[in-house]
Amino acid sequence: MRGARRAKWAVCAIAVALAATACGGGGGESSGVVSSSWGDPQNPLEPANTNEVQGGKVMEMLFRGLKRYNPKTGAAENVVADRIETTDSQNFTVKLKGGWTFSNGESVTAKSFVDAWNYGAALGNKQKNSSFFQYIDGYDKVHPDSGTPTAKTLSGLVVKDDKTFTVKLNQKFSSWPDTLGYSAFMPLPQAFYKDHSAWLKKPVGNGPYTVDSYTKGSALKLRKWDKYPGPDPAQNDGIDLRVYTDTNTAYTDLQAGNLDLVDDVPAAQLKNVKRDLGDRYINQPAGIIQTLTFPMYEKDWGGSGEKEKLRQGISMAINREQITDEIFRKTRTPATDWTSPVLGAQGGYKAGLCGGACAFDPKKAKQLIQEAGGLPGGKMTLGYNADAGSHKDWIDAICNSINNTLGSDRACVGAPVGTFADFRNKIQSKQMTGPFRAGWQMDYPLIQNFLQPLYYTGASSNDGKFSNAGFDKLVNEANAQTDVAKAVGKFQDAEKILAQQMPAIPLWYQNGSGGYSDRITDVSLNPFSVPVYNEIKVK
Repeated sequence: MRGARRAKWAVCAIAVALAATACGGGGGESSGVVSSSWGDPQNPLEPANTNEVQGGKVMEMLFRGLKRYNPKTGAAENVVADRIETTDSQNFTVKLKGGWTFSNGESVTAKSFVDAWNYGAALGNKQKNSSFFQYIDGYDKVHPDSGTPTAKTLSGLVVKDDKTFTVKLNQKFSSWPDTLGYSAFMPLPQAFYKDHSAWLKKPVGNGPYTVDSYTKGSALKLRKWDKYPGPDPAQNDGIDLRVYTDTNTAYTDLQAGNLDLVDDVPAAQLKNVKRDLGDRYINQPAGIIQTLTFPMYEKDWGGSGEKEKLRQGISMAINREQITDEIFRKTRTPATDWTSPVLGAQGGYKAGLCGGACAFDPKKAKQLIQEAGGLPGGKMTLGYNADAGSHKDWIDAICNSINNTLGSDRACVGAPVGTFADFRNKIQSKQMTGPFRAGWQMDYPLIQNFLQPLYYTGASSNDGKFSNAGFDKLVNEANAQTDVAKAVGKFQDAEKILAQQMPAIPLWYQNGSGGYSDRITDVSLNPFSVPVYNEIKVK
């Protein structure tokens, strides 16, 4: 999901956030309910407005779209869609399966999708994921870069009948159907529009779970929808997502039997986790990359020439190998490009594409930083959210590496921001004055998803506000390619611009990690590192 998105998270007596949940026995209110750590999402729980992992977990349980990404392989597979057809990679006909309804009884129709997409695209609705609709014809009219919209709906969307709609894109995009498993493209019931505020308090979807209650800062309780029409019904009675502001506290509760599942094992516990949990510890590759993003809107950091040298020098001053070994116990791998090995070579991953700019070279790093005039004001801060305990450890380690390179104890220091939501709000309001922690968890397994949303001019998760006409041109050309190999080559050419400009420093590829109690079974993480909640069984 979008942005710097890994903020997930003893005891009951000291955790106010758990006041609404049971404190003894790990299951919650019912013997068949699974309790899991969670962090309050930044944005309201509506599909086109959820662009980070905490909200994304909920979308996966509440909704099913045209496609869903296979929880084992990541492949985009039809769910509500019966078929999606095209003859030119620009005009698509979408046919829906019958029998799908929302949990309030409304039928899922072509209009359910078209209305939801129009809502998500409209400028006035201020949806974080609006840019996902930018390829649909008419987006520039409903969501202009400046000025007032001249249309209320996307001209490229046409409802033909209850089970059919057509989509006209404004350019060829051969892999567009594979993006449709992302949450922005979920259908919405008419109840969403008739009483929006009521819907936000208790969202209604067409997925295997329904919302029982949500107390912000405390817990979101989801319960199995017995009439779910899909092929992947919940194997448990429900999921209680409990808010934690510290991953260590969640881990302590797991050990004490007060929690069933944590999906982010804190770095401080990695040395003991196999001893603590044995086979109940999960560690597997995931489509996640951790970066440091520069605020390119700040004169101290943005620009080319000497500023490029400064950004590259900082990257080369970071000893990724040592940090991933000593702090993360090899649950991270030093990054050498801006994607993820999960994609594979055919999907666009290319080891070493970043070149020397991502290799630890303290002598060269110091030279480049000095040639750039040194750190702005002689020092730099690294921003991060403090409510995930693991971040401080590696941020401090990065600063130590940079300080050792420059021969200064205080050249680099961490700059914590209290909560994930506050941190994201500061980023989105362009209040960051130095590099800051950013993470990317793929929305769908395409190289395009690792590049365009983060570095394309004006893109929805371009938090550093990087802009480069050459990069944008290559991305556009890649999207227009019908030959997958040629498209991948264009995207990799765009990555080479990132290696030169270094708007964000690739740090490491992240594994999905988790641990669970002995009262549940069939626990796994999907390629996005999100638990496959509907498959979990309670003993």
